Amino acid sequence: MDLKKEIAALEKDLVEWRRKFHRIPEIAMEEEKTASAIADQLRQWGLSVHTGVGRTGVVGILQGGQVGKTLGIRADIDALPVTEETGLSFSSLHPGRMHACGHDGHITIALGTAKLLSNIRDQLKGTVVFFFQPAEETLNGAQAMLSSEVVKNLELDAVVGLHIWPDLPLGKIAVRGGPVMAAVDRFKAKIVGKGGHGAIPQKSVDPIVVASEVVLALQRIVSREIDPLKPAVLTVGRIQGGTTFNVIPDWVELEGTVRTFDPDVRSLIARRMEEMIKGITSGSKASYHLNYEFGIPAVNNDGKLAGWIQGVLKKSLGEDSVVMDFPPSMGGEDFALFQEKAPGVYMFLGTNSEENSAYPIHHSKYSIDERVLPIGVQVFCEIATQFLAQM
Repeated sequence: MDLKKEIAALEKDLVEWRRKFHRIPEIAMEEEKTASAIADQLRQWGLSVHTGVGRTGVVGILQGGQVGKTLGIRADIDALPVTEETGLSFSSLHPGRMHACGHDGHITIALGTAKLLSNIRDQLKGTVVFFFQPAEETLNGAQAMLSSEVVKNLELDAVVGLHIWPDLPLGKIAVRGGPVMAAVDRFKAKIVGKGGHGAIPQKSVDPIVVASEVVLALQRIVSREIDPLKPAVLTVGRIQGGTTFNVIPDWVELEGTVRTFDPDVRSLIARRMEEMIKGITSGSKASYHLNYEFGIPAVNNDGKLAGWIQGVLKKSLGEDSVVMDFPPSMGGEDFALFQEKAPGVYMFLGTNSEENSAYPIHHSKYSIDERVLPIGVQVFCEIATQFLAQM
């Protein structure tokens, strides 16, 4: 197959597909129209299609002409609860819903890959499994898919995914081994005091003052107890308590997130949060309830597979197109759970250009440079064909 020629012939379809999906954004676990459109396309190309996987996910299995290894390709399909303000002619038709994170592009790239590989299925030595995953934005779609019988019964030798990334120039692709996105934990703490009149604080136990001390103390965990060379973030994103200016409330609630790469650092922060909150509330005649939820683990790229992919993409896209020294992100991605099933690599595909550079992901005016779509198809096709042939 002359891959570049085949991709060039597909470019108009890629743009059409991306715009179709952009018009019908659906949030986590509501991706019914999106999943139906994906499944219809895959069936047209002769893939074995499973729907309702993890509730609204789709799995397409492309069996090659010979027995061999199995590669997974994952694309997320959900949108965000954002009102679109791009002014595009193909803007969202669903009020309060928008593809503000590029998932419409991810769907399109995976579909383009499935289309081209289906044309050469007889030449493929092995199997390619396409995972169209719901609910990435809420970080529970991967677990839902992986818990399904369809996916449990699949044996993967490797799995890859990518994110269209506005912080990289158009056409550049970042690939590296090791951690690339952080583990995502969530906590909620309730500080319980004793309410009363704001003018008579000595008859109360003021949970606002106690909670303020807790917020400041928690920051010391990262700044004074964690090795500075091991990244960690502890953010209190919500404080709620009180009803009016002259009343001391009975309680204050704190909620936030912890982001880490190192499992030992992750455990240490959870333990020290409990100890600090317990000590501060006890010394202040207050009490507390803490709920710490360990969420998805860090996205940790397999070093051997990442090195091999770097070599493949340097040959196909050019030496200068592959970025290997980009910094990890403290954002999270439930692709990490696919990496527990098989060695995996998550990549970042640049879409920043003069025509498309103003807005970050999750912004109401975010869009992609559609010239990234054929590049993404080339990336996945090169990896798939060479993985099955050589790995």
